[in-house]
Amino acid sequence: MSTSKGKFISFEGIDACGKSTQVKLLLAEMNKNSNCTVLVREPGGSTISEEIRQILLNDKLDDMSFRTEALLMTGSRAQLTNEKIYPTLSVGKNVIADRYSDSTLAYQGGGRGLDIKWLIELNRFATNNLNPDVTFLLDLHPNEALNRRGNDNDRIEKAGFELQMKVRNSYLEIAKLFDDRIVIIDGHQNQNAIHTEILNELNRRKIIS
Repeated sequence: MSTSKGKFISFEGIDACGKSTQVKLLLAEMNKNSNCTVLVREPGGSTISEEIRQILLNDKLDDMSFRTEALLMTGSRAQLTNEKIYPTLSVGKNVIADRYSDSTLAYQGGGRGLDIKWLIELNRFATNNLNPDVTFLLDLHPNEALNRRGNDNDRIEKAGFELQMKVRNSYLEIAKLFDDRIVIIDGHQNQNAIHTEILNELNRRKIIS
């Protein structure tokens, strides 16, 4: 899938790593500088994708199989990519995504034990081979994430510390596979330091100026 001038930036990390704060800071910064930018989230971001999100995060659906979870995640992504992301990029606007394809590799791959190679191919099908220009991985220890999150957990979050540790380790391995795209940032820093590091990297890559 080809795009024109729009740039695609994604953020990844375990739950409560601070990425949602950073995507909002970056969105404001890019739009302040007249870099027309749109924010999307996963799972969700479109009418159909939000319906899928409600199923995925429903804490009463504990019997959902891991394969079903992976297919629902990528189904939501396929709709979001087709309906929102690609049309936005194709007219020269930028997209920031709060999670994208790497989340499936980390959560359903590393966290749930599904085959990573199979998930990579599933992602390629769902996204029509669209990849972010750069991905920021906010790396945070699960102990700190649990302190930040509290007790208000959805179906995936309530799987607890063991899942989050597997996911974190998986993210770090995925970063090695895609080291030209994924930038690891220490999520234990304060939010201003993280934001500055992100801006510096985007400037270095000439994505913003």
